[in-house]
Amino acid sequence: MKKALLILLFIGGITAGSIAQEMGDIRLHATGFYGLRFNEFGVGGGAEYFFGDRFALMPSYTRLFPQVGNASNFSVDLRYYLTEGPSQVFVLAGYSQSFQNIAPGDPGTRRNFVGANIGVGAYVRLTDWVGLITEFRFQSQQPQEPGFKFGLAFPIQ
Repeated sequence: MKKALLILLFIGGITAGSIAQEMGDIRLHATGFYGLRFNEFGVGGGAEYFFGDRFALMPSYTRLFPQVGNASNFSVDLRYYLTEGPSQVFVLAGYSQSFQNIAPGDPGTRRNFVGANIGVGAYVRLTDWVGLITEFRFQSQQPQEPGFKFGLAFPIQ
């Protein structure tokens, strides 16, 4: 729980600092996750900051709901948007860290894995204040699970 709070504070700090800079656009994300290897669901969120033409930095946190124990993931992705307009396609690469606890309450059961993300996705603007975000990603660290992220993105201007 402490790690989750620290991660959310980190994301909030990035978002607050980005608003003060007025350099680029910001999108707040609320997403769901479905892992294809272990059929696990998760929910998460993040903040996307556009720091240059077609380039964005996206830290995100996802809480997974495995059948046994608990798990979560923290990622920081660099996104490059291939298209512009109401429908935007992007590729991503970044850092990822997974946290797993296969037996909560027992000592020595917490594990951390560090690795990389790669993937593709799309943002489709629905209105001026909300858009649909979809993403397919693969993570190199344990459990090496490809998965889909889907949800809503809220532009802040």
